[in-house]
Amino acid sequence: MAHAMSDDQVAGELKKMTAFIRQEALEKAKEIQIKADEEFAIEKSKLVRQETSSIDSQYEKKFKQAGMSQQITRSTLANKTRIKVLSARQELLDDLFEKARGKLTDYAKDKGKYQELCKNLILEGLYALNEDKVVVRARKEDYNVVKKSMKDAMEEYKKSIEGKEVHVELDEKNPQPESSSGGVSVVGGGGRIDINNTLDERLKLLETDALPMVRTSLFGKNENRRFHD
Repeated sequence: MAHAMSDDQVAGELKKMTAFIRQEALEKAKEIQIKADEEFAIEKSKLVRQETSSIDSQYEKKFKQAGMSQQITRSTLANKTRIKVLSARQELLDDLFEKARGKLTDYAKDKGKYQELCKNLILEGLYALNEDKVVVRARKEDYNVVKKSMKDAMEEYKKSIEGKEVHVELDEKNPQPESSSGGVSVVGGGGRIDINNTLDERLKLLETDALPMVRTSLFGKNENRRFHD
């Protein structure tokens, strides 16, 4: 037959049970704390990786933007510099041809040379037209010189084309403008064909034809050009 526990025994058992429950609670709390710390560490690491990745992405984006900005700036400066250089070169070429244009009128002052030049310009027109009759137009102030040039041109033409004669007439009704630098135009085909051999026109042709050579002589060969005139 079991004996009833005394008050001291009951108190002792309760104390043991309380201690056990307290120990279990402490261990459970410790376990929860450890698990919470692990989860916190994992979440923290995840957040750090995310933020690091975000920062790296932003840095890379800004770095690329900065690189593009530098490229655009360099390209803009290079284009501006190139335009300035090309503009300066063009101004130099324009000035060169303008000075040449200014000297054209001086050429006509030497009557002997100018008469020979006009003869050759007329001959060039005669050979090109190959007609029996042509008209020559010139400045009024050049009429006397051009008439002599016409005569010389007809004689030389006859000798060079096996005795073929050509009649060259001075068109005094339609003179070249007084602002012209000189030279002649040879008209054939009943007035439909006009070979412009004025000095102004020849200089324009020279500007077009000789420009690449003049550019190379002044500035050297452009290694960047893929196509040449």
